[in-house]
Formats: sequence, C-alpha cells, structure tokens
Amino acid sequence: MSTLELPRLHSAKGRWILLATILGSSVASLDATVVNIALPRIGEALDTDVAGLQWTLNGYTLTLASFILLGGSLGDRLGRRKVFVWGTIGFAIASVLCGAAVNIEMLVFARILQGVAGAMLTPGSLALISSSIDQRDQGAAIGLWSGFGGVAGALGPFLGGWLIDVAGWQSIFFINVPLAVVVVLVALRHVPESHDPNASARLDIPGAVVVALALGALTFGLIDAMPMLIVAGLLLLGLFVVIEVRSDHPLVPPSLFTGSMTREASAAHGVAAGPFPSGGRVFTAANLVTLAVYAALGGVFFLLVMQLQLVAGYSPLMSGVATVPVTLIMLVLSAPAGRWAQVHGPRIPMTVGPLLAGGGLVLLLRIGPDTAYVTDVLPGVLLFGLGLSVLVAPLTGAVLGAVPASEAGIASGVNNAVARTAQLLAVAALPGLAGISGSLSDPVEFDRGFGVALWICVGLLVTGALLAALLLRQPRHAPLLDNVDCMPQCGMSGPAMAPAVHEAAVNEK
Repeated sequence: MSTLELPRLHSAKGRWILLATILGSSVASLDATVVNIALPRIGEALDTDVAGLQWTLNGYTLTLASFILLGGSLGDRLGRRKVFVWGTIGFAIASVLCGAAVNIEMLVFARILQGVAGAMLTPGSLALISSSIDQRDQGAAIGLWSGFGGVAGALGPFLGGWLIDVAGWQSIFFINVPLAVVVVLVALRHVPESHDPNASARLDIPGAVVVALALGALTFGLIDAMPMLIVAGLLLLGLFVVIEVRSDHPLVPPSLFTGSMTREASAAHGVAAGPFPSGGRVFTAANLVTLAVYAALGGVFFLLVMQLQLVAGYSPLMSGVATVPVTLIMLVLSAPAGRWAQVHGPRIPMTVGPLLAGGGLVLLLRIGPDTAYVTDVLPGVLLFGLGLSVLVAPLTGAVLGAVPASEAGIASGVNNAVARTAQLLAVAALPGLAGISGSLSDPVEFDRGFGVALWICVGLLVTGALLAALLLRQPRHAPLLDNVDCMPQCGMSGPAMAPAVHEAAVNEK
C-alpha cells in the first residue's frame, strides 16, 4: 500500500487502526496506574517490605526507561506493526507471570520483563497512526487517541480499585490478557506494516546495555544504601555519554542538546544562533525541568495511595478514586494550556505550573488518620492537578519546538525517557531519605515519613520552576506546532511521545 492509498480516519480500516493503537497504549498506561493502587495489598499478600514495593515499581520502570528508545528504533527498522505486536504479546505473557507470582522475587522478575515489552509497545502506538492514517486525518486521529486514552486513564482507578477489592491484586495483571488479544488480532488483520526508509541499519546496542546497567546500579544503590553501586552507576552514565558522542547511530543524539535548529526556528525563540544555539538551550532546559518535576511526580504517586490506605484507612477503590480529579482536570485544561503556550511561549506556564503543584502537595500534608476527603484530600488534589495541567502541555511544546520537525519523534522519546528515569530514581531514593523503611505495619512511622517525602517533592517542584524561569526565554514569536496538546494518559507517567516525522514511509500489506 503506497502512502497515497493510506486509509482515511472515517473508513472502516481507519477505525480499526485507531482501535488497535488506543487499546495498545491503554494496556500499558492503565497497568502503571493501578499497580500503584495495589501496592499495599501486594505487600501484605507477598509479605514484603517497602524495598520490595519499590522494586515492584522500579523493575518495570528500569527496563522501560532503558529500552524505550531502542524499542522505537526497532520499530523503524524491523517494522512498526511487528514490534508493536511483539510488545503486546510480551506484555500479556509478563502480566500472567505477575499475576501468578507467589513471592516478591517472582513478581519483580515479571515486572522487569513487562518493562522490556512495554518499551516495544509504547513507542509504536503513535508511530502507527503517523504511518498508517492518511496525513489529512492524522491530527484528528491523534486527538481521538489522546482523548480516549485520557478517558481510560480516568476510569483506570475505578476499575483497578474495584478489581483489587473484589478479585484480589492479581486481577489487575490478568485483565491485560484479553485486551492484548484484541490488540494483536486487530493489528494483524487491519494495521498495515511500515518502516522508516531513512533509519540507520545499525542499532545502538552498546548504548542501550550501558544505560540499563547504569540505571540498575543506581537503583540498587539507592534502595539498599550501597554507595559503591551509586558510584558505579554514575561512572556508567558517564560511559554512556561517551558512547553516544562517538556513535554514528546514537540512541540519544547529542545534537539535540547542542542545538540543531534552523535559523528561522532560532529566531522564533527570540535568540540569535550562537555557540550554544537556542534549540539546544531550550531542549536542555526542558529536560532539566522534566527531571526535577517528574522525580516529584514519581515520589508522590508512589507514596500517596499508600498513605491513603495505610494511614487514612481507605480501601483500594477509594484511594484510586481520590486521585481521579487530577486526570479529569488535565483532560479539561491541558489543551487550552498548550494553545496558550503556543502563542505566548512556555516559560510562564512551566514556571507557574510546578509552583501550583507544589502548593497542592503542601495541602496534602493534612492527610492522616480520620482524614475527611472533602476538606483534607480534595483541595490538595485539585491544586496539584491544576499545576500539572498548566505545566505538561507547554513542556511538550517546548521540547518539540526546540528541534526540527524531522527530529520530533526522537526528541519526545528522549524527554519521555528522562521523565521515567527521574521517576525510577525518585522511587528508589525517596523512602530512604524520608525515613520510610522496613515493614509497612507501622502507620505512625509511615505517616511521619510521608510528610518528609512530600516536602522533598515540593523542593523538587520548586527547583523545576526555578530552572524554567532562569533557563527559558520568552520568544518574540512562539512557533505554532501541530499536535502538541497534552496527551493526558501519558502526562503523569511521562510526557507525550510524538510520532516521528519522516519524508516517506514504506508501507506493505
């Protein structure tokens, strides 16, 4: 099938393609949402401590963050549909292993496999829309993908919490299997195969392996308080940078940070091209803000639902429902925030958003025994959600506006990997820094540590705001970019990943 024969969105084939991509992305995003809610029940059932729960989250995030860029590269070279289907099948198999786990070691191992599969599945969703839907309808298709994904994100806590209450924590993993079966069948029957004809024939396997070892060493070192492993992880990260600089096919192109914008794009940002061009500075600044802000988000969503269940006495369902307003606010306000930033620039929302979110966390310090939802939880959740709504879409716009259109896919992928790495390290480090360790049976100790952890997260958000205020400049003319509105189902686990823009795609039936 040639690019001139790509199906329109309103056709039957176009609707099938949209179904496969929406369900595929929802499987991964919903799993991330409900696992947080299930953590206290998992800890009780598998008789594990805080470190075991840290690894339950980080086993998945570690391999996802390490291999998500490699997964996108594999799709470009081997076939986007093929890698998407492989990832979906792998995710389903790993989910069965998660649900069948009889101890924490088995669960963590299965979560590591799930992260590898997620790294193959996640990048392919939008890439398939970009390569399989007629260009005239791609904006509408991405909008529907984003909207339905946001609805799924809002329903996830209801469904996940209900399943945990009714059928046990294992059910949140088993529910992935029938969804994955539908995705695979629809994709094989209705989604055309596509490749990137400009993709390098070689993959940066050394870079992917070294960054995985680096993040693994840092995670082990932070969770188990082993300074030598932390040092080893930092040295390996340095080696990763050297590999990327010297590689002719890097996972993370250094040009993104040193600047590869056109003269026109540099002028749009209000800064003349110089030794460190505007594009490189904006991209670097946006990723530094991402590192600080998403570290805070990772810590908050790891600890908040446990605070609600272990200290405030909420059920899994009620603790999930308690955070739903965050997603609902993002669904309503993120797109207007993105459009405002397109006109006025990202600096103001990227400065104000983290401060509002930090204010929300200060209000959430009121959560404790005998917490009343309307007075003690809801105000903080609303302000926190408002801050994220102001921030996330402008952050995506800043990343995409800092690079040429041809590099949008890799730029957003790098930004997404930075966010997931920040969450990985925050979940590894925060409990120890806050004094939350050992058993989950002492709600008084957990409550005390939760307060310390929230203040650390507030500090991270303030740091993100200061970085945005100091490193971003207001543009004279902000570039108007297509499809940079926040994709709400990605907003809390990682910034939106844009589909790669290529001059042509080679499609086959």
